[in-house]
Amino acid sequence: MSDNQPHFKEVLGQISRLIAVTTTVLLLVIVLIFVGILATDHVQEWDNLYLNSPEVTLSQKLTLENAVEYQSDEIKYGYELITNTDQLIGMSVDDSSMRYTGNVLRCSSCHLQGGTQSYGIALVGVTGRFPQFRGRENKEGTLSERINGCMTRSMNGIPLPEDGDEMKAMLSYISWLDDFFGEDASSISPGLKPIELPNRAVDLVRGETLFNKQCTVCHQSNGLGVASSDNSAASYIYPPLWGELSYNNGAGMHRVITAAQFIKFNMPFGITHESAVLSDEDAYDVAGYMNSHERPQRANLDLDFPDRKRKPMSTPYGPYADDFSIEQHKYGPYLPIAEYYKQAYQMTKKK
Repeated sequence: MSDNQPHFKEVLGQISRLIAVTTTVLLLVIVLIFVGILATDHVQEWDNLYLNSPEVTLSQKLTLENAVEYQSDEIKYGYELITNTDQLIGMSVDDSSMRYTGNVLRCSSCHLQGGTQSYGIALVGVTGRFPQFRGRENKEGTLSERINGCMTRSMNGIPLPEDGDEMKAMLSYISWLDDFFGEDASSISPGLKPIELPNRAVDLVRGETLFNKQCTVCHQSNGLGVASSDNSAASYIYPPLWGELSYNNGAGMHRVITAAQFIKFNMPFGITHESAVLSDEDAYDVAGYMNSHERPQRANLDLDFPDRKRKPMSTPYGPYADDFSIEQHKYGPYLPIAEYYKQAYQMTKKK
């Protein structure tokens, strides 16, 4: 017995150590489980505190796309309608009752980055600017009416029901953008940035050359854009700039000055007003070339701008409160027209 005692003690010691190690491992596993549970709760709590912190605007915390995910279903739907218009209410959606647009454009084709890009026809701050007097209708109009103006002109479609889910969702999203940016909302520049207009008519030959050099990689040389590979719901990666699937001749983008301002500070795609690559004259000629092509025709354009003096000088259809030709209103030069309105009506025209 005495001879085996050291061996017995050694075995007993090994068993004790094994039990201790096993117990320690089990305790560590239990601790890790509880820590994981507590950590999850704290992460969620931290998320809530972070997202609701008044010291940092939401736009500094999350990207637009991610921030939308924390919002109501109505705001989410509004975001989708702005960024995926053609797939939800486009001309080729399965449900024929939801076919409100008559082309393959999206709202975000003009309202860039979901309506958040400075001088990219941003939607930030728009809610507070309505009701708004509109010369085209010669009356104060609501934001719903303005959206339907886009629906029937830029989208070449039909009006959305003003009490429908789609209109409510768009209005909710546009209003929420102000909350998204908070105090930084004023840093998003609205509308379009002016350019210096050349005192000459559009040079269509030069415009075509510039278009082929700068624009065809996205919009193709025929200007018809690039459809998505599966063409689901007539979805386009890059929109057509003319032809039957583009905006109609009553759209604001059909005016050379408006189009030139948009092109100068937003195109080629990816640049901003701080990194423009085209000169004012480049944008002017490209805009004229783009709008020299055939596109859908809107009926009853003679009813626009009942007060003819308020009609933008680059509106390419009459009647006008002057004797300049339709050709000059469409392609310029615009400075003589601007000077006429200043002298005759004491009006300063910039577009």
